[in-house]
Amino acid sequence: MDIYKQENIGTLIEGNSYVGRGIVIGKTADGKKAVSAYFIMGRSANSRNRVFVKRDGVLYTEPYDASKVEDPSLIIYAALRNYENKLIVTNGDQTDTIWEGLKKGESFSQALTTREFEPDGPNFTPRISGMITFGDQDFTYEMSILKSADREGTACNRYTFSYPALKGLGHFIHTYVCDGNPIPTFQGEPERVNIGNDIDAFTTELWNALDKDNKISLYVRYTDLETGAEEERMINKNV
Repeated sequence: MDIYKQENIGTLIEGNSYVGRGIVIGKTADGKKAVSAYFIMGRSANSRNRVFVKRDGVLYTEPYDASKVEDPSLIIYAALRNYENKLIVTNGDQTDTIWEGLKKGESFSQALTTREFEPDGPNFTPRISGMITFGDQDFTYEMSILKSADREGTACNRYTFSYPALKGLGHFIHTYVCDGNPIPTFQGEPERVNIGNDIDAFTTELWNALDKDNKISLYVRYTDLETGAEEERMINKNV
């Protein structure tokens, strides 16, 4: 078994009807850019009724048709935002928990001790989070998953992973293994994926690999480590 094997993101996802929500963080093969990506999927009409919207540098999930919203509590949130030299991306309102924690001097993992998995039993969807810390024309990054410790959701297991940024390597964490009832949650360490230099190629590969019925939105950002310039792509199925 090659524990250092890397896969193309499309290879990992294609043919899997439901990996839920996913975060990718890594560095381009040429070492010049930091890469962050976030996508959402949905099975219910309420979950599918969403789009990504960017306002004042913050990425939000918002209803596509506000008149059809049934329960906004777990589907409407700020998914990506900056604080000083840090970029936060998560699958829920813990984006703001981390952001507020950083302002109080807390670390990424400290801020998340106040949160747990989503209260949507029997699935108990994990909360997944990532944060890039930029400095000296390079970066490090952390990823987290908060999961139910048992079938009843009586306690929370917390896992944090810290990474140096290596050329051509990214890590991919998602909420579910595959579809099911209840849906099996993500297992093990974030998956190792290849990160290319071309934002359009990466975006297209990821979007095309997601199940055509269940995918909703995708956001990808490439940040130049020398200049700080940001290049981004956003795809909404609902347009």
